[in-house]
Amino acid sequence: MEKHEYRYPAGAPATGRVIVGVVSSGDLEVLLEPAPAGTTTVRLTTSVDGYGRVWQAQLDRIFQGSSVGPAGPAVDLEINDFGATPGVVGMRIAQAFGSIGASQGVRP
Repeated sequence: MEKHEYRYPAGAPATGRVIVGVVSSGDLEVLLEPAPAGTTTVRLTTSVDGYGRVWQAQLDRIFQGSSVGPAGPAVDLEINDFGATPGVVGMRIAQAFGSIGASQGVRP
């Protein structure tokens, strides 16, 4: 089991809390809550060892790219992973941000 933490620039605090997914075979749980303006923090616990670079690349793509980007809402994001594929990771994070609403400037 590994734990990782990542930080990304962000805009104003999110306006709500969300839980999506479940921790079971091949899936993951994403818990999202508002954070102070300016920073998104991602805390990851994964059952799969040795994939830190893959997680870094996937999260960079989401939080520095076109999905959420630096103008997205500031959140504390907790991810509890049980072997999810990168596609599932992206889908669950998009689902979490989609649940707090388009008014937050997120493009799923």
